[in-house]
Amino acid sequence: MHTTNYYNTFIEIADDCPLSQGEVPPVKGDKKSVANQQFDMIQQAPYQFTSDDVIFSTYAERNGIVGNLTHERELFFSKGQACLRASPLGKRYGWGVHHNEEGKVAIYAAGTPEYEQMLQNPALKRVKAVRSKKA
Repeated sequence: MHTTNYYNTFIEIADDCPLSQGEVPPVKGDKKSVANQQFDMIQQAPYQFTSDDVIFSTYAERNGIVGNLTHERELFFSKGQACLRASPLGKRYGWGVHHNEEGKVAIYAAGTPEYEQMLQNPALKRVKAVRSKKA
């Protein structure tokens, strides 16, 4: 079983993120984007979900998966999946993702004192969100 969870880690915005401050992902049309789904889930319940919860929930919602979610989740994580380092929140919209000691996540907007505190916290491992373009 694969996982996307990190522990005591802060995912900084990508080096090529076009924003220096966090921006709420805009809703386009009547269907939520991956960024909208992830933002809403994490923003409305900070430190309630793990990365695996967020990634699978987004996948299930986008693919209309209902019913035995335990089985579907096992199938989903039987293969490696992209983690929140690949999320549009850190790549495009300027949001850092903090994973606490339990692996639960919250987001912090770049350019805020809270984001800066995460960067300065020596107890956290820091990694960057993946770049959108190759260097």
